[in-house]
Amino acid sequence: SGSPAPGPVPEGLIRLYSMRFCPYAERARLVLAAKGIKHEVVNINLMDKPEWFLEKSPLGLVPCLETSDGKIIHDSVSVCDYLDEAYPGKKLNPEDPYEKAQQKSLLECFNKDLANKNTSYFGGESVSMIDYMMWPWFERFIMFDVIE
Repeated sequence: SGSPAPGPVPEGLIRLYSMRFCPYAERARLVLAAKGIKHEVVNINLMDKPEWFLEKSPLGLVPCLETSDGKIIHDSVSVCDYLDEAYPGKKLNPEDPYEKAQQKSLLECFNKDLANKNTSYFGGESVSMIDYMMWPWFERFIMFDVIE
């Protein structure tokens, strides 16, 4: 059921299965943009997942990345790490193993907090004041790296 399956990923592109309002999928979209990677986005209706999508992402989660040679990568952190390592340009992960570990630890704290709440946002199922209060800082984290 659901929408028809897209065809193969065109050579020279990468396909991101996403959902417009998913913060985890947004991570991948931000990295794709930051690295200037040619890609296409297929948005998935997570309330009515197509059967073909469940073949690519058995848990039915986004983001999910598909390469032109059929490789599939799941999980936002894995997708973003893959994009950073597999594509040229400025590396987004620190070269220093200690700094990389520190950033991963910080990310894990945020992820764990969201997982414990079992919600998509810090304030619940919809954006609330805490999300608005935190977003400007998160939004600027990438700028700190650009300015340096």
